[in-house]
Amino acid sequence: MFYQLYELNHAALAPYRAFADIMRMVYANPLNPISQTPWGRTMAASLEMFERTTRRYGKPAVGLHDTVVEEGKVAVREEIVWSHPFCNLLHFARNVPSSHAPDPRILIVAPMSGHYATLLRGTVEALLPSADVYITDWIDARMVPMTEGTFDFDDYIDYVIEMLRFLGPDTHVIAVCQPSVPVLAAVALMEAENDPFSPSSMTLMGGPIDTRINPTAVNQLAKERSLEWFADNVIMNVPWPQPGFMRPVYPGFLQLSGFMSMNLDRHVIAHKEFFMHLVKNDGEPAEKHRDFYDEYLAVMDLTAEFYLQTVEQVFIKHALPKGELLHRGKLVDPAAIRNVALLTVEGENDDISGVGQTQAAQTICVNIPDNMRMHYLQPDVGHYGVFNGSRFRREIAPRIISFVKEHARSGKPVVKRVIKGGKSA
Repeated sequence: MFYQLYELNHAALAPYRAFADIMRMVYANPLNPISQTPWGRTMAASLEMFERTTRRYGKPAVGLHDTVVEEGKVAVREEIVWSHPFCNLLHFARNVPSSHAPDPRILIVAPMSGHYATLLRGTVEALLPSADVYITDWIDARMVPMTEGTFDFDDYIDYVIEMLRFLGPDTHVIAVCQPSVPVLAAVALMEAENDPFSPSSMTLMGGPIDTRINPTAVNQLAKERSLEWFADNVIMNVPWPQPGFMRPVYPGFLQLSGFMSMNLDRHVIAHKEFFMHLVKNDGEPAEKHRDFYDEYLAVMDLTAEFYLQTVEQVFIKHALPKGELLHRGKLVDPAAIRNVALLTVEGENDDISGVGQTQAAQTICVNIPDNMRMHYLQPDVGHYGVFNGSRFRREIAPRIISFVKEHARSGKPVVKRVIKGGKSA
């Protein structure tokens, strides 16, 4: 009943939240003389803090309306080009001139780990000037009716394969964090069948390929608990009146609680500073806080079967690096990958996927030629910085674009480049 109590508490606070929002606008209204006083700004800040800490954050908009290509600024249109019950494939169509040379087609597989694909807005934005970008937009499980059936780890792999076949040959796939395992599995299965639609390159970023290497707090929790413990303690049924009523899920608010508890002091300090910025009427830092937490606090539910199978296969059994991962009864063999270039990217301070966990893909994909593989370790970034932020835009994104262009099937082979910590090796 915990999920039901969570919903009941949210509903019970709704009138207080609405009242707080109204009074905040009263105290912050420039026509109100009190708004210019420290006391008025303190009241407005307190009311905003209450409203923001008790609200449910909905899925944010992507909000990418333009980008800059060689010919200048062009408009960007977001469109759904492929749809299944648990995922939409979004295309960021650029209105490039007819004279514009074709750019590489990139499929970004966003993590299905509690946050929406909009968390990768910065990733998409950094790649758009140089690539034709698609991204998986996973759907909140509580919004999918029970009549649509289940969604498990095998289905995830099937979705990736279907999307690659839909996009056609010479597509490049990027997996951010959690999907690194199912994406590598999907590519291995396609290569084993000599599928002409297997991607030209595969980029794995901060992913848990082998969580036995430098285990983090997340890995330790999975190691210390049995699968039965997870099923008994974190799986709940979607309450009424959500469309997915009675669907067993891993609620997003539980995942968010886990993420925040790992760096609780940092979040407390951030909210304290936000309050002080509001009192001082320092608008820009306060707005940056709102933008970040509007995104960070927006979470989605995962289907129980997908969550439990991921915990079991990735974090408990380590099935992929051990060569024991099965997809619908068929063994997934990373050694089957021969024609897909591999780029692995890690963050030096990653506290979710430890250093070496993603690079393990280079070890298990033994038959990829040396001139088609590369590893990069980004100094001074944590998990989030692997796919977003200034260092991603300045250091990581250009390397991805360069790697993708060099390994397009229509291009020429290139010399091996292995880079660690910003230094060639």
